[in-house]
Amino acid sequence: MTAVAGSGADEGALLDADTPDTVRMTPAAAGELAVGALKRIGYSDEDAQIIADQLVDNALCGYRFASLPRILAIAGNNKTRNERRPIKIVHETPLSALIDGGNNLGYVSVYRATEVAINKARERGFAMVGVYDSYYSGRSAYFMEMIAKAGFVGIHAASTRPHVLPVGGIKPIFGTNPLCIGFPSSKGPVIYDIGTASIMVGEVQLFAHIGQELPEGIAFDEHGNPTRDPNAALRGGWVPFGGHKGYGLSFAVQALGLLAGAGLAHSKVKDYGFLLLVIDPKLTLPGGEFPDHMGELVDRIKATPRRPGVDEIRVPSERSFRERERRRVEGLVFDRKVVESLEAL
Repeated sequence: MTAVAGSGADEGALLDADTPDTVRMTPAAAGELAVGALKRIGYSDEDAQIIADQLVDNALCGYRFASLPRILAIAGNNKTRNERRPIKIVHETPLSALIDGGNNLGYVSVYRATEVAINKARERGFAMVGVYDSYYSGRSAYFMEMIAKAGFVGIHAASTRPHVLPVGGIKPIFGTNPLCIGFPSSKGPVIYDIGTASIMVGEVQLFAHIGQELPEGIAFDEHGNPTRDPNAALRGGWVPFGGHKGYGLSFAVQALGLLAGAGLAHSKVKDYGFLLLVIDPKLTLPGGEFPDHMGELVDRIKATPRRPGVDEIRVPSERSFRERERRRVEGLVFDRKVVESLEAL
């Protein structure tokens, strides 16, 4: 849970400030810009819409780096220029599926895998689905929200391309390796979504695009020297969050990626692998009590006595969902440089 310090902020002020270097647009306009740019780099109408919906939702929830700037990263990725094949299930049981992503973007392949996992969980109460030969799965919370809204508990582990150094190492071995857990509740979905790296690739790429330095002490160049230059960090790497604890968690997510088939596509264990676990709470609570119990847990946490100067105790995902509703009214702010780059694709 997160303790929020005394407000200090004007509740009447806009969430995102306007500057000469930014552009404000409606969510619909942002979606149109995203779809147009994605179609111009070769995506079908359907796939472009699936991707754009996620990118706009990321912006609504306050993750600007994970929204429209991701299209620039997608356009510049070698995998985008390689042939895409139809997404297909290559192994299946009543409880599981292994999906060949066909070099499709993870925004699409994991979206399809989430649909498969939800349908299997409806039939059997549990599902495990893995996706390999894919890349860039986007914000895991998007898929967990789909699962939680369907009434299930979900876990998503995603091993990705190496950018993160092991403790004491100078060459990247792990991806940023996000881990996400989602729960249905009577108060709405509760989602816990973290990357196991000190900073996400999309943030580093956005800093490089807009010319902003990285925080001190997290990144190293290709020779192992500390750096704040995002371009040098992209050639080198950065550390996990939380020292050895984050390192251990990143290791575990990389291993779960192998369970999703990460080592199959290119015979590399340092590769993308997306694993979904979907669980019907009625497997252990057949009376359907779980959402109410989760709602009560949320209420009890928020009712915790607060230290002086703390206005509110928040639970995971509460901030992003609250900001989503405000930005639907206030609009979305993007760096002008990013918008111009998308228009020029």
